[in-house]
Amino acid sequence: MIIEKASPYDGKEYLEESVLTDAGEDLEAAAAEYEPINNYDTELSVPTYITKVDDTWFIVDCYHNRVIYSKELGAPLNSWLIMSSEATQPHTMASDGSVYMIDDTENNRVLIYEKKDDKFILTQRFNDIGTRPHYTVYDEETDTFYVWSSITGELFCFRREASSNRVYMTDKRVISCLDDIYVRSFSIIDGKIYFVSGVSDSAPDSKILKCNLETLEIEKEYPVPDELAGMVQLTKANKGFLITISTDKSGAQDKATIVQTDSLEALTKGKYTDVYADHFIGGGTPYYISNVNDTFFLTEHRVKGHSIWSFKFDGKTISDVTAVY
Repeated sequence: MIIEKASPYDGKEYLEESVLTDAGEDLEAAAAEYEPINNYDTELSVPTYITKVDDTWFIVDCYHNRVIYSKELGAPLNSWLIMSSEATQPHTMASDGSVYMIDDTENNRVLIYEKKDDKFILTQRFNDIGTRPHYTVYDEETDTFYVWSSITGELFCFRREASSNRVYMTDKRVISCLDDIYVRSFSIIDGKIYFVSGVSDSAPDSKILKCNLETLEIEKEYPVPDELAGMVQLTKANKGFLITISTDKSGAQDKATIVQTDSLEALTKGKYTDVYADHFIGGGTPYYISNVNDTFFLTEHRVKGHSIWSFKFDGKTISDVTAVY
């Protein structure tokens, strides 16, 4: 599928303009007064996401209410610097290389940082972003940040004006059948958006949804068995998929795992392989998977000393599994 890349955004049509912080009013002055501080802790507390932007690594340390950063992956955690401590239980961070967007999950906000003199400064925010937003992606093809409200079935779309770093909410898309269902993430694959299965008393049938990215119109449904119902994330590599699972349909976290399948249609037939204990140590709750160059990274919790992993996955085989933290 050929996807036409979006034109630069001119800032003319939007639903809402970001609120500038005091630092956003005068970034240069704010950067001159601000001195980054080191991370306080030697261990992570429920890390949910890791990524790299340019030459800098970022970890979202959810239960410490921080995003931390370092030029060196593997460096002691108390040598990392604090990018953000303004969010409450953030889950993800995304960047287009100019601005850095963090979902402030428990405050139902989005926080936006800018880099000045090698310092990260909070310059903009959006309030009232659904309920518990906690999955944020920057999609280069559409030049859009997508933020998912995990409870209300709302997808908030943000773009940065090409001539400045001012961010605007340009659209809010709704998939009504996911309202009141806890859906932890989405994946944009070949121009389509896939929502993982969530668990709710109001939704007896657990399924992955493939939707039109622009309209959220459902194009295909993939039923999933009860033991996979509480999904976290869907990751595609070549023709294979990895799916992280937080709970089964009853909400039991001891069913948390990672499964591999060749097709989403095969899930309902039980055609998938549990790969968690074989390649990782098992017993925890695997969460989000990210990709940097040709390496995948997994965050997980409930397993002391094994909170971030790196590994290779070619769609068929998992290899080079290493515990980073």
